Amino acid sequence: MTDVAWITGASSGLGEALAVRMAREGWRVAVSARSAGKLEELERAAKDAPGSIHAMPLNVTDAAAAAATIARVEDELGPIDQAVLNAGSHIPVRASALKIEDFRALVELNLMGTVHCLSPLLARMTARRSGRIAIVASVAGYRGLPTSGAYGMTKAGLINLAEALKPELDGLGVTLQIVNPGFVRTPLTDRNPFPMPFLMEVDDAAAALHRGLQTDRFEIVFPRRLAYIMKVLRCLPAPLAFALTRRLVPQE
Repeated sequence: MTDVAWITGASSGLGEALAVRMAREGWRVAVSARSAGKLEELERAAKDAPGSIHAMPLNVTDAAAAAATIARVEDELGPIDQAVLNAGSHIPVRASALKIEDFRALVELNLMGTVHCLSPLLARMTARRSGRIAIVASVAGYRGLPTSGAYGMTKAGLINLAEALKPELDGLGVTLQIVNPGFVRTPLTDRNPFPMPFLMEVDDAAAALHRGLQTDRFEIVFPRRLAYIMKVLRCLPAPLAFALTRRLVPQE
């Protein structure tokens, strides 16, 4: 039987490109996002692929809806072999105009939205002692960066969450991976008003992600050059790190 994948945040960008790639390789791919129309277009576009795409709209901030969608995927397509929890967004924040609602929105979507999907997935996968889950975070979770206080906070939380769960899941038959992309050309990054080093095209990023999903390594990261720079930044003493990140503060 063909393998079954479920991808959230699949109406555009990395999630969409990954869904298309997996369908072309024969997977039955359930795709979820808030935009039903975009998901249906994606489903139709893959009708001649060796695999298939199945639109299953979902707002991941609704925990009950997330559990119901997972149940629907498994009822209609079979047990989920590979889940990619990719739903998320970015809101730039400035210290001079900090808005509580911006933080709440990103926590609900990026962090709790992932947990809403993770909890029912783990209940099913640990019961059958099989399955793979990839949580999409970001290299922005490695160290605090100007304007990324809310976004980076949620991504750092996802990295920590995955690190905390993995040792236990290794003994329960479930493979957990964390995905830390750098800059990928998507509708989200198109809004960025600053230069983005080592910017990847979305199809190249989807190829890198898909290759990583076929391994058992914990962290999938791309592009590697930016990831290495961010890993070094994470290890620097605070005074030196702040001397560097201070240069990234946008000018008023």
